[in-house]
Amino acid sequence: MRVRPPRTEYRLARLSEASAPSDPLQLFARWFRAVLARGGADPNAMTLATADVRGRPSARTVLLKEWSAEGFVFASHYTSRKGRELAANPRAALLFYWPQMQRQVRVEGRIAPVSAAASDAIWAERPRGAQLGAWASRQSRPIADRGVLERRLASAVARFGAGPVARPPHWGGYRLAPARIEFWQGRANRLHDRLLYTRRRSAWARTRLSS
Repeated sequence: MRVRPPRTEYRLARLSEASAPSDPLQLFARWFRAVLARGGADPNAMTLATADVRGRPSARTVLLKEWSAEGFVFASHYTSRKGRELAANPRAALLFYWPQMQRQVRVEGRIAPVSAAASDAIWAERPRGAQLGAWASRQSRPIADRGVLERRLASAVARFGAGPVARPPHWGGYRLAPARIEFWQGRANRLHDRLLYTRRRSAWARTRLSS
């Protein structure tokens, strides 16, 4: 089946060297505030791409929890497929796609688990139902049917009752420390604006890429 959706023309904005700061995290903050103001579902959703030791890739959508000069933080099960791949090959990539702004941000770098205290802070902000779900799910592992999850959830509910739900040892945060960050602004005639920031020790080098 050939795919022929209505063709989108990209004319909302432009991205120039003159308007872009020397620090990519400042530009990311500017773009993220803009997408929050624009509205829409899950503005912090990002695609996480990992690969195993043989280079076989996989990708899925996760949620950005926070970011700083140190990197971009998300949370997951350490024993999931992505957790196992990151343990074996800690290099990964993130992709933010904001179609309402006709923008993308690509981030590449090394990932490592955050501290236990940082994971606890992320866990504390998680809704109770999602906390119980983390105990019920052995993420990425095969199960016989949906009933397995429901029984495990019931077991978690009985275990914690009305009290606080402790963070399970198999769940926690990760931080990707960026080595490359690319900003993509859609432009007319598919001649998009692309600015690539590459880490050079304590500074960033900026390069324009062809669309």
